[in-house]
Amino acid sequence: MRNIYEVLKGPLLTEKGTLMKEQDNKVLFKVAVNANKIEIRKAVEEIFKVKVDRVTTMNCMGKRKRMGKHEGKRSDWKKAIVTLKEGEKLDFVEGV
Repeated sequence: MRNIYEVLKGPLLTEKGTLMKEQDNKVLFKVAVNANKIEIRKAVEEIFKVKVDRVTTMNCMGKRKRMGKHEGKRSDWKKAIVTLKEGEKLDFVEGV
């Protein structure tokens, strides 16, 4: 198993993620591409001291971008939706 801080890249703060957090107690994270659900669960539980009910992951493909005649591609990344158990709470931006 790799370092838990290499598994979690950071939180995804989006409008859709905020709604999911308020309604379903789900939190979005950007994670390492080669991380699996077990590693993500352990990392979240260890770092934030919460109980995780379920982890869902999805691979997001990087978009093709152009700058004039040159074409490039953004890197692929992975998103994790972490469902917390009843009564657990996780806030990234408290007091804002």
